[in-house]
Amino acid sequence: MLTLTIGQVAREAGIGVETVRFYEREGLLELPARRASGYRQFEPDAVARLRFIKQAQRLGFTLREIRELLSLKLNPGATRAQVRQRALDKVTDFDRRIADLKRMKKALAPLIEACDGRGKLDGCPILAAIEKPCH
Repeated sequence: MLTLTIGQVAREAGIGVETVRFYEREGLLELPARRASGYRQFEPDAVARLRFIKQAQRLGFTLREIRELLSLKLNPGATRAQVRQRALDKVTDFDRRIADLKRMKKALAPLIEACDGRGKLDGCPILAAIEKPCH
């Protein structure tokens, strides 16, 4: 069977060699066998796994969540409902984070309006608001 070097796997997956090593350390990619020369021998399916990881990251999944998805993917007893629930949970997380960002934007907007951006820092309304104790 054809095996690939770490450089070939990285190139095929569209990532860097250090990223491949990182995913190995994180347990997202199995440690490959080594040749007598010490070079890693990756199976071709490592490329598909790396692409899966990168796509899941693009969809907003964390490494922990990706680990869960990979575990489900490899579990013959896993169901679509379990995967769907993970995606629903992610969307709920997005909604919460979007609401937090909107709240922060709403709080910051009047401070930006109050600051003309001219002069020295002394008396800057943005810095003054940040320094104000929270209640």
